[in-house]
Amino acid sequence: MERLTSPPRLMIVSDLDDTMVEHRNDNENHSLLRFSSLWEDAYRHDSLLVFSTGRAKKMYKKLRKERPLLTPDVIVTSVGTEISYGKSMVPDEKWVEIMNNKWNRGIVEEETSKFPELTLQAETEQMPHKLSFHVDKSKVQEVTKELYQRLEKRGLEIKIIFSGGIALDVLPKGGGKGQALAYLLNKLKTEGKLPLNTLVCGDSGNDTELFTIPNVYGVLVSNAQEELLEWYAENGKHNSNIIHASERCASGIIEAIGHFKLGPNLSPRDVTDFLECKADNVNPGHEVVEFFLFYERWRRGEVENCEAYTESLKASCDPAGVFVHPSGAEKSLRDTIGEFGKYHGDKKDKKFRVWTDQVLATETTPGTWIVNLDKWEQTGNERKCCTTTVRFTSKENEGFVWENVKQTWSEESEVKDDSNWII
Repeated sequence: MERLTSPPRLMIVSDLDDTMVEHRNDNENHSLLRFSSLWEDAYRHDSLLVFSTGRAKKMYKKLRKERPLLTPDVIVTSVGTEISYGKSMVPDEKWVEIMNNKWNRGIVEEETSKFPELTLQAETEQMPHKLSFHVDKSKVQEVTKELYQRLEKRGLEIKIIFSGGIALDVLPKGGGKGQALAYLLNKLKTEGKLPLNTLVCGDSGNDTELFTIPNVYGVLVSNAQEELLEWYAENGKHNSNIIHASERCASGIIEAIGHFKLGPNLSPRDVTDFLECKADNVNPGHEVVEFFLFYERWRRGEVENCEAYTESLKASCDPAGVFVHPSGAEKSLRDTIGEFGKYHGDKKDKKFRVWTDQVLATETTPGTWIVNLDKWEQTGNERKCCTTTVRFTSKENEGFVWENVKQTWSEESEVKDDSNWII
């Protein structure tokens, strides 16, 4: 959050599983990639992305290796009991202190063990401030009432959250996704960076609290689960700031951005004509997002093998422009693009995807821009990532000129194969 010096234009706070990430009907992650392109193109530079998930950090990191997730500015894990910042996931120690208030994990373990109706979830789901169980839906009210009473007698203040029709979490009273969001908003307000707009997004019971925070917009994705839909029918249906989207998962989030008029809602992935899209470019970050999207489509054979495309790209490069390959080899930028022809359609039907992450542009001197990003590509289950720096120059009414592209292998890259990396 420190990279922003003024209030964010938009803060999106989204659940992951079955909200941002589709697990059932989208094998190529099209919905997620649509959102990712939109975010990096139009929002990353002046807005905040927050993931708020029931997953523990270990399971969140596992999901990152499985899906093309962006790097959030803030990650809230374990149903709002952990808050971390940035790519390195630096924990918020003040939040840890709040979670410790009137909480004793040992006592919670002792009392919950007396309920045969509760079955502990996997060890990966058990955290210092969260115990997670499976329970039959018909037993929830009875178990919840008695467990509250027992733990209150032991001097604890706790919260019980039921979600997914089967999962029951026991947390400190100050925990939960809603409390974590309220804490973040207060922190940003104290720093003079209260977001101009906040959009919360969810699909299940443990997301309910997000929609109760004052002065936020909310979207239940179309595939929302029964317990959240019941809450919406009773509490949110007549609130014009909360909608039940007609689209699933990340596409529902894009729908909400448009519905509430929070900013641009046309993903670059929804623009089919590369040259037409290029004409309105006024942002060097957009230039990079668009280029690598075209690169994906070119290699998937989804755009015509047309000389006009490559000539347009070459014309946007300085004649002396240089590409520094992750191997360290240097090559003419125009020559690199000139070789695209032999790669047209070589990834067709191979589940090849390309996405950009953390696209941040800085004007270093008037008319000179540096864009830093992570460029990912995936073929099947094999993923590669290069940390990428692009230098542009620009003149009024003449667009951006690519001066230099430098790539080095990212520490996150699972494969570092110089021979199969083009750009």
